[in-house]
Amino acid sequence: MRIGLVGGAFPDVRRMLRDALPDAELCEIDEAGRDVVAVDVLVPLGARVDAGLLDATGARMVAQFGVGVQGVDLDAARERGVPVANVPGAQGNAVAVAEMAVFHLLALRRRYPQARAAVADRHVGGPIGRTLSGATVTVLGVGASGTALVERLQAFGVDVWGAGRRDRADYPDADEVLAPGRYVPVDRLGEALGHSDALVVCLPLTEATRGLVGTDALGAMPAGGLLVNVGRGPVVDRDALLAALRSGHLAGAGLDVAWSEPIDPGDELFEHDVVVTPHVAGVTEDSYRAMAVTFAGNVHRLERGEPLHNLVT
Repeated sequence: MRIGLVGGAFPDVRRMLRDALPDAELCEIDEAGRDVVAVDVLVPLGARVDAGLLDATGARMVAQFGVGVQGVDLDAARERGVPVANVPGAQGNAVAVAEMAVFHLLALRRRYPQARAAVADRHVGGPIGRTLSGATVTVLGVGASGTALVERLQAFGVDVWGAGRRDRADYPDADEVLAPGRYVPVDRLGEALGHSDALVVCLPLTEATRGLVGTDALGAMPAGGLLVNVGRGPVVDRDALLAALRSGHLAGAGLDVAWSEPIDPGDELFEHDVVVTPHVAGVTEDSYRAMAVTFAGNVHRLERGEPLHNLVT
């Protein structure tokens, strides 16, 4: 079984796949389609899998090592009868993503960048921050990662609201942990945000979610609020976020994902109180090993000609 890795991001995926699939041949595939070899499986790693690459490699499956498949031309795969599978958050990195969201909230509430500067300047006893306990936070996207985040925020003494694209009953796990009256569909997101000190985005990127968090959503938050994004960059309208930071309406933002990755270190965002991590919310030894097991299971099913699991298309 030959597995083609497309793109240079997420380097530890290679180590995990070697451990989980010791008999498979891993090879690097040029995203532009130059000098490619035939493969059984294509794995996008921060790169685009398009019609040209599908044709050049003759891949029999595209397997995302994670949840988001925005890097795959799903129409092209569908037209060619190439199945596309992912690793759902509940089977891999939901807890890791939730923990990273908590990290960003704590870093912003306790003013971690300013604290580091104070250490460098040999200052003691400042800056003054705010506890996460007692805050109100809206979690936008209550799938596996969002639900894991709700549970962890509640343990901190946070009043948590959830928001999703469907009815509350369609999210049974979130329904169990959210307090009564603390769920709204996205078309009523402003109701929750009007009470919120922070908004955490846990949504995948689709045409329906692109730019969902824009001027109206950010404007619905009280002045001094925070935004954290551990979903996908384009779910948040970048111009709206910059405007809210410039005006001071938002006090800060925590971003694990960006609109173009890697993010430019000279980006204007860094002129404001913004904490950025390099798309590592789901990148832990624990989550990667769990994801590799699920990933390997589908590769073995492909080998045996059995029905694949976790199909996106």
